[in-house]
Amino acid sequence: MTDAAASGGPAPVVPALPEVLANVHVVALPMVTKFRGVTVREAAVFEGPHGWTEFSPFVEYGDAEASAWLAAALDYGWGPDATLLRPTVRVNATVPALAATEVPAVLARYPGARTAKVKVAEPGQTLEDDVARVAAVREVLGPEGRIRVDANALWNVDEAEHAIRALEGFDLEYVEQPVASVDELVEVRRRVERLGILIAADESVRKATDPLAVARAGAADVLIIKAQPLGGIRSALAIAAAAGLPCVVSSALDTSIGLAMGAQLAAALPTQDFDCGLGTAALFASDVTDAPLLPVDGAIPAARVTPSPELLERNAAPADRRAWWLKRITRCHALLSRG
Repeated sequence: MTDAAASGGPAPVVPALPEVLANVHVVALPMVTKFRGVTVREAAVFEGPHGWTEFSPFVEYGDAEASAWLAAALDYGWGPDATLLRPTVRVNATVPALAATEVPAVLARYPGARTAKVKVAEPGQTLEDDVARVAAVREVLGPEGRIRVDANALWNVDEAEHAIRALEGFDLEYVEQPVASVDELVEVRRRVERLGILIAADESVRKATDPLAVARAGAADVLIIKAQPLGGIRSALAIAAAAGLPCVVSSALDTSIGLAMGAQLAAALPTQDFDCGLGTAALFASDVTDAPLLPVDGAIPAARVTPSPELLERNAAPADRRAWWLKRITRCHALLSRG
């Protein structure tokens, strides 16, 4: 059962396995720069009755967690379309945990972006590295730019408070997942409340057996929601509605097909006050389409993507990796079929 289904969301759409496997393409896309330790992003893309869809949980995820990603892929390819409220979605730039000197070149890949999400707390780096990186982003964006930082739950409570205070002078929009648990988020939010810096929850939503626990505990001001990890557009919309908090739709390092799923989720939300983390096609050296969802004037369209046969072939994963992904789809499909 997906997290969303467990929280009262829509039941997943589960077509027969042979129909799902009929035209699966497994791709290995090179990254422009290392991101979350990834230099090549693998993904499975396939076509359903409503268009192309994507299944791309990170390779280290177990089948139980990955099954929510398959539920999302099947819902997008076979389920009902969402009602879109806007044709485009504004997106943020994403700055990996790289040297401050590399920041201008990264931000140049996001023309028109007024917001940047900066990775911090990278293992092997220091707080001084984070401060230098954020300072470089502020210098490029200027005083009107919006900066958010993402620690991916790698600080403890004391480290988070210390880091947030060290970064306070850069006028942060919010701090994403500074610590791991809901209780820790509550404590961090209490400690920095007077600074006026919002706390956003990501892993505490998409990796939780109860994605609404964050909202009930008052542990965050903003929810980060992602279409694939939350079981699809309909499930994510149900979670957002139940939580009653502002939401930022973000990607999980998807291909442009998966980014299109995220863009349609963002376009279906009743309000969208924050720029979304859906500009990550800029991190790829190659994609599955000749028209990747790269930001134009700081936005991407909320439209489906059809891949290029040539690029699917050129970026095809080796045979052993294709076999690995097909077996993974089969196992996850079995979990969804059992409910």
